[in-house]
Amino acid sequence: MDVLIPAGGAAALWAGLNLLVLLVLSVLVTRQRRRHRVAVGDDGVPELVRALRAFGNASEYIPAGLAALAILALAGAHPAIVHVVGAILFFGRVAHGVGLSLSAGTSMGRSVGMILTWIAWLMAAVCLLFYGMG
Repeated sequence: MDVLIPAGGAAALWAGLNLLVLLVLSVLVTRQRRRHRVAVGDDGVPELVRALRAFGNASEYIPAGLAALAILALAGAHPAIVHVVGAILFFGRVAHGVGLSLSAGTSMGRSVGMILTWIAWLMAAVCLLFYGMG
């Protein structure tokens, strides 16, 4: 008995993958905390600061993207739309997380990651407006 809405599987796939990104980034924070024996805050440790910001940034941007994917699926969007938006969001968040984890300064990963995230948000917004007016 399949009760999943057509685009629900696509939304579930990208939600799961983005949750794995958050999990990996969270583990990297814990690793830095243990390595440097810092229980709270960042104690000015550059590696911990980067790990915290990589996780924090993902925590700030992924939820809105996942909400958009879920609403697109509920609104009856074609699964291909959900897959495209989900993939762009996912690869953007991975690129950003890697870029920020490796360097506190400007990096190609951070730049590409933010641009892809904004593209995913823009595409999702346009599609949501389309389905909302339809």
